[in-house]
Amino acid sequence: MPDIDKINNVAVADISKFESITFADGQKVNNQDVSLVTDAHTFIADNSSDTSDLTDITFSSGIDSTYDVYEFEFVNVKSYHDYVTFQFQVNATDGADYNDSAITTAHFTAYHDEPSEGTFTTVSYSATLDAAESTSDVALTHYMNAADADKAISGKMTLYAPSSGTYVKHFISRISNAKIDPAASDSHMAGYIDDTTAIDDIRFRMSSGNMDGLIRMYGIKKS
Repeated sequence: MPDIDKINNVAVADISKFESITFADGQKVNNQDVSLVTDAHTFIADNSSDTSDLTDITFSSGIDSTYDVYEFEFVNVKSYHDYVTFQFQVNATDGADYNDSAITTAHFTAYHDEPSEGTFTTVSYSATLDAAESTSDVALTHYMNAADADKAISGKMTLYAPSSGTYVKHFISRISNAKIDPAASDSHMAGYIDDTTAIDDIRFRMSSGNMDGLIRMYGIKKS
């Protein structure tokens, strides 16, 4: 029988090299020093200095060609009225207000009652929340719960290439909503802003009344 000179197709002579690997060598990812590997998300702004009794939360700076993708995180956003809709609208660089860019969306929701309300469950297309070339505020989720002090929404929205001068601006969102029923709602929405002019402002607000909560804006590092 010949001598064993390979294990799993690795030469036995090379196996000894593992013992020569230093701790510093181990602190590398794809041959890059760990110190050079950074989070792709760059924090830009939030409303942490003022999170209560707000008419809206608006980001009117920081959205430009620095990043191809922008992400907005919603953290315990709560309405002041029951059954209202959490929504958004944008403003282009050539726009005078938030009603110049038409938006088209598709929206579906997964739903489950709390036991006290029954056992109703569904996944359904939400035609009443969709927008078709709308220049009004566009729904992200609805049936907000103001009656229960511990109920709010959390989730995120991603906006792609808002500074493009060639393409419409795509976006997607997913929000967990403790609805008024009470029930758990998983709202999914996607769509596009039908405007080839750069978008540099975005506003979030309720369809009626004020709100509490935190929204953070991040830029996603260009590859």
